[in-house]
Amino acid sequence: MLSTQDGKMIILSSPSGAGKTTLVKKISKEKNYKISISHTTREPRSNEIDGVDYFFVKQENFETLIQENAFLEHANVFKNMYGSTKEQVFKNLKNGFNVLFDIDWQGAQQIKKQTLDYKLISFFILPPSKEILLERLVTRGETNNEIIQMRMKQFDKDVLHWEEYDYVVINQDLDKCYNEIIGYLENTLKYDKSKIENHIKKLI
Repeated sequence: MLSTQDGKMIILSSPSGAGKTTLVKKISKEKNYKISISHTTREPRSNEIDGVDYFFVKQENFETLIQENAFLEHANVFKNMYGSTKEQVFKNLKNGFNVLFDIDWQGAQQIKKQTLDYKLISFFILPPSKEILLERLVTRGETNNEIIQMRMKQFDKDVLHWEEYDYVVINQDLDKCYNEIIGYLENTLKYDKSKIENHIKKLI
């Protein structure tokens, strides 16, 4: 049974480089939402802090958490594991905080399949174009050309999952995209799916 006192679960997913992590941080800062900090087996980037951006753990530690059924969702993304633990998520929800998830479509599917006593709202973030997506991957510090090409190739598969989400937004301008997401969350904007359908055709 849903409680009006509990927080909501808000998922942001996107192809790699479309800007979901930046949006999650901005929403958290502006609206005092809690971020579900994922565990991951990948190496931290130069600007990332353990316990703030992710909990960076070894593969064996991650596998132990899976065996203990500690994750609400977990997925293998670009040969690294990512997962959201139930403990931190449910604690924040029960304390009345909205919780933001920075996860891919695999994790989103897992959460949606579960019967949870919390309202769930999901967003899929799209780039304005593939060219801009490539620029963002390079700008954020990705220098390995093989990894960049792998992420661009994966984009064509990831984008096909857009219809699984409640809302899809185009991140051309960060502030405008943020305002659009908040507008949908606060029911002050009407969703225009036809605009998204046209944009998808251009992307694929």
